[in-house]
Amino acid sequence: MISETELAEYFMNFTSSAFRLETLDVYRVDDETEYFERFMAGGEFPEDWHDNPWVRSITESGRKLHRVHVLRTPLSDYLRFQLGWGYPGNVHDGEDIGIIDLSEREISGLPDHDFWLFDEVDVLRMYYADDGTFEGAEHLSPSRAPEYIAYRDFALSTATPYTEFWSRYQKRVE
Repeated sequence: MISETELAEYFMNFTSSAFRLETLDVYRVDDETEYFERFMAGGEFPEDWHDNPWVRSITESGRKLHRVHVLRTPLSDYLRFQLGWGYPGNVHDGEDIGIIDLSEREISGLPDHDFWLFDEVDVLRMYYADDGTFEGAEHLSPSRAPEYIAYRDFALSTATPYTEFWSRYQKRVE
């Protein structure tokens, strides 16, 4: 099983593109705890979240970063936090984020688990505990890359751009 530290090496070493499929309603990330609590208490959006230096370091180097989150509205508290506070800085700094809302339409043909695809070669299947805590990743056989490239392409072609989804969602909940 690949640890979080070992996972970071894939981000340092990929040369052209990284894609993430997200499927969970909650991710427990220790670095986010304080911010999530502030969000839940109705606090102000943190100034330092208007951009994401980590994303910017990737996109300014000419590498592409894509993500599609498969979810279902109404959004969990965590997803409202992630989409409202986490994603805007990432998008600002060049990450391409899409949303597939399964409450709007049923989509088949995607896996029921998270994964990263690096440079169309390295596929990492992500594992999480029931509470959203990262447990590790499994490096899948290179022979599985075409399958995950097809998942990526389908997810990207099916997803609604984040900014469009978020604008529409906010109008619905106002």
